[in-house]
Amino acid sequence: MGRKFFGTDGIRGRVNKSPMTAEMAMKVGMAAGAHFLRGDHVHRVVIGKDTRLSGYVMESALVAGFTSVGMDVVQVGPMPTPAVAMLTRSMRADIGVMISASHNPFADNGIKLFGPDGYKLSDEDEAAIEALIEVEPVLAPAEKTGRARRVEDARGRYIHAAKSTFPDHLKLDGLRIAVDCANGAAYQVAPAALWELGADVIPIGVTPNGTNINDKCGSTAPGLLQETVVASGAHIGIALDGDADRLIVVDEKGTIIDGDQLMALIATRWAERGLLRGGGLVATVMSNLGLERHLQSAGLSLERTGVGDRLVLERMRGAGFNVGGEQSGHIILSDYATTGDG
Repeated sequence: MGRKFFGTDGIRGRVNKSPMTAEMAMKVGMAAGAHFLRGDHVHRVVIGKDTRLSGYVMESALVAGFTSVGMDVVQVGPMPTPAVAMLTRSMRADIGVMISASHNPFADNGIKLFGPDGYKLSDEDEAAIEALIEVEPVLAPAEKTGRARRVEDARGRYIHAAKSTFPDHLKLDGLRIAVDCANGAAYQVAPAALWELGADVIPIGVTPNGTNINDKCGSTAPGLLQETVVASGAHIGIALDGDADRLIVVDEKGTIIDGDQLMALIATRWAERGLLRGGGLVATVMSNLGLERHLQSAGLSLERTGVGDRLVLERMRGAGFNVGGEQSGHIILSDYATTGDG
């Protein structure tokens, strides 16, 4: 049976048009909260968002929905999608929510849900939440409604987690790196993490105003980054999308390196070092035939799935792979993260 509200990556649409309304967001909060109310412990949800103007509407509605069924809310503000997944797990939350429409224009928004393990929800969980959306909610008694609080050090926690994936004996000293944050969720954390590792950072797309996310910048419009890299003499450029779960790389000459090329590089190097699991990598039907042939020449396999990083991750987990992703720049390294992370 097809799903009514959930697509390949949560619920998404034009703001203030069904299904992306405040009413629906509150219903999602009630339904998801009710679905994950299990046991007698204090239940908690982590909510993050990107920089869209409508994030205020959706966040407030979700908070109302979750607290009304008895779940406490931790608000972390503008943060990358992978940060919300990481914080959900590290804070022992029951569920995580990211308010974002990823690479879409500012007028769209979306709701992505993560389980307590930091992974996107299964089809079964999404179907159960959809069923709850369409019935009368069971609200908590007055004395058991939830509380909401903001965590001010969430950015620092994620920066530390991101840096911990980089070898301790290495620094980025002497490297000039241009990073385009798409005026999105990573506008603070990405430049900070690179600077703390020693890089000379040239940040662009770091002045969000609520309506300029992904606007002529970021991974879907890398022209600005290409120009910046060449003009500034940067050694490399990194373009993120609005919620920073994908990236496109630009070399020192301004040439684009897409997700297929990045996955090929990572897989072959990891295979040489004995770090690659599964004997290859997982990508979607959109990946280039050249990727498949390159991997075959190195004795590695390519498994394909339908479009969507969730499908890629499901295949990775089921078949024991630790590298996967999409040509668009979703790169999943499951040794380090539970979702794509630019």
